Amino acid sequence: MLNIIAPIFVQNAIMKLYQLYSKQSLPITQQQAWDFLSDPANLKVITPEHMGFNILSGADRPMFPGQIIQYKVSPFLGYTTKWVTEITHVKEGEYFVDEQRFGPYALWHHKHFLQSIKGGVLMEDIIDYKIPFGILGQLAHPILIKKQLKEIFSFREQKLIDLFGTVENSPKELQFKTI
Repeated sequence: MLNIIAPIFVQNAIMKLYQLYSKQSLPITQQQAWDFLSDPANLKVITPEHMGFNILSGADRPMFPGQIIQYKVSPFLGYTTKWVTEITHVKEGEYFVDEQRFGPYALWHHKHFLQSIKGGVLMEDIIDYKIPFGILGQLAHPILIKKQLKEIFSFREQKLIDLFGTVENSPKELQFKTI
């Protein structure tokens, strides 16, 4: 019995989940933000070009629960992978959730929230994710994964400012934590 319970205990003891939290305000309406962010084709616009992000299928309709979108992406030089996500929840104009079904993460659950504020819209992202490869993945997190996600979200923040501007004196956040 111990030989069955011990591996489960060890796996749970070393399994780490991570969370990324991002907040940015834009001087546009909530509807304008929704129209841009809920269109999967705009993911390419807000993703660094060197990542070779391309939508393969599934982005030909307005966003809906159950929508499967397939991408090809190169998160690191010399490594290209397919990434398949499902839009699992949608509340028109307010939020949507995408979850990885196949791709580079062991878990990827991304919540996108929009809220009207004085002078524009507040955009919040909460991503719960797990790195594959056990302890090796955990060792790679601070060196590769976290660094890459910071770069992607910093690029996205600047691209959205270039496209829409910024709300004066609005707080911006990009935080990581281990759960």
